Amino acid sequence: MGRRPARCYRYIAGKPYPKSRFCRGVPDPRIRIYDIGAKKANVEAFPAAVHMISLEREMISSEALEAARICANKYFTKVAGKDGFHLRMRVHPFHVLRINKMLSCAGADRLQTGMRGAFGKPTGVAARVDVGQILMTVRCREKDVAGMVEGFRRAKFKFAGQQQIVVSKKWGLTHLGREEYLKLKEEGRIMSRGIHVKIFNGHGPLADAPTLITKA
Repeated sequence: MGRRPARCYRYIAGKPYPKSRFCRGVPDPRIRIYDIGAKKANVEAFPAAVHMISLEREMISSEALEAARICANKYFTKVAGKDGFHLRMRVHPFHVLRINKMLSCAGADRLQTGMRGAFGKPTGVAARVDVGQILMTVRCREKDVAGMVEGFRRAKFKFAGQQQIVVSKKWGLTHLGREEYLKLKEEGRIMSRGIHVKIFNGHGPLADAPTLITKA
């Protein structure tokens, strides 16, 4: 029996049904990698960021997430090189999908029970997303922003519903706007934390303060 089309599981109905000790035998999600590219690149390397945002409340299967990841990664690598971006999948498929298997072959009348005991068996997993929720984010160099937008446009076709592509006003994946980041950097108040930053507030002994990002 083949996989059901995604339209059967697109709309959110009922409560979340995660994998647990009561819900066993759940197949592994198709998507296993959530960070691709130069994921360890410092916050200074990629000042720009682009987001793909969901405009619908729906469910997205792990197969669709994996297909979008592959599509975006392929185009980003072509545009910026394999170390010229950092792509992050922002949703995880925790919701278990069920199927009430029916036999459709001849002579199956005695095996089918119709709606008796109709609670289905696990058949896959999906992510429940809300309106305005970020699905995918990529951080990159300023010159590659147009290529990242085009890559996300191609990846959108792997999802049902409507999505919007937005160029972020923040610096990379940090919580700071571009101007605010540069101002704090000029004052020497930013502490590097890998792909994000912490603002140094001046409290505590200087010996305990982590290495600051030097002024440009």
